[in-house]
Amino acid sequence: MFFRSPKIDHLLERSDERLDADDPAGALAAAEEAIRLAPRRAAGWVRRAAALVALGREEEALEAYERALSLDRKDLDALLGAADLLTGPFGDEPAELERALELCARGTKLARKAGDERLAGEFLLLEAVAFNELGHPREALDKVDRALAILGSDRGALVERGVALFELCRFDEARRQFEEILGAWPDEPWAHHYLGLLAERRGDEKEARRRFRLARELAPEEFPPPITLTEKEFDQVVEAALERLPEPVRRYLSNVAIAVEPVPADGDLAGGDVSPTVLGLFRGSPLRDKASMDPWAHFPSSIVLYQRNLERFARDREDLIEQIDVTLLHEVGHFLGFDEDDLAERGLD
Repeated sequence: MFFRSPKIDHLLERSDERLDADDPAGALAAAEEAIRLAPRRAAGWVRRAAALVALGREEEALEAYERALSLDRKDLDALLGAADLLTGPFGDEPAELERALELCARGTKLARKAGDERLAGEFLLLEAVAFNELGHPREALDKVDRALAILGSDRGALVERGVALFELCRFDEARRQFEEILGAWPDEPWAHHYLGLLAERRGDEKEARRRFRLARELAPEEFPPPITLTEKEFDQVVEAALERLPEPVRRYLSNVAIAVEPVPADGDLAGGDVSPTVLGLFRGSPLRDKASMDPWAHFPSSIVLYQRNLERFARDREDLIEQIDVTLLHEVGHFLGFDEDDLAERGLD
């Protein structure tokens, strides 16, 4: 049990006050003085983390939250702050997202035990974000619906719900969800972006361009202009990627068609088991099954690359070329019989 020093409590209060006054440097100074006087008290590390987030120093902030949790694994502020960072700035890495799920599950349980249902809802929402990022939209939809039952018409939760519906290929429901969001918040860029994706799938190019333009105007950092190539240019890049494959692999591909399509057709999405934003797909039976007695295994195999998804995914032309290489190798891996875990071990996930 920690001795409650009035001086330390005053420093913690001052850190909160300075942060509320939009003075994160002052908040950080007060938090660090509190840590100096009581380094094993989690509250000082939590304040330090919050100030660092406001200063844009997210990596240091995550370290401070983790230090707080090493001192008190039940600290709700540290649990929420760390989970928020792990699903935000660090949300590109599966290990970080898995850690976020662990923290959220603990936080939801502790918040409910403390009688704070709204905080439990915030943890459920972050779980939904993590599940969506990990490619598990069914779990995400379950979590976000539970969060909405607590939080009501929360903007972020409704966006996350729309994303899960889109990833599950429930396109009509996703469209209604994003239109509902824009009815309440016309400046929500993610709603415009996803309505653009949905219009693109319907073949409404004019509406898609309009929605993508609005998303870019509202959030230019989130939605930079995509790298666009003509069909001929894209085909040339794919041909060059094929030439870079090892010669024995190219020999295996002699009877495998390589195709380029704008976006996945409904039939490619396996009823929601494949993301509409997938970069490429292997169709057919793996090479090892070609010698089997299964008549279906002898149908021609093909690899398809989805041009618009790849162009949106890439940061620049060089990155687009690299992503085409990686995607092609990934799908060749499936043809050769590797599963997703095998490909991840080889850096081709």
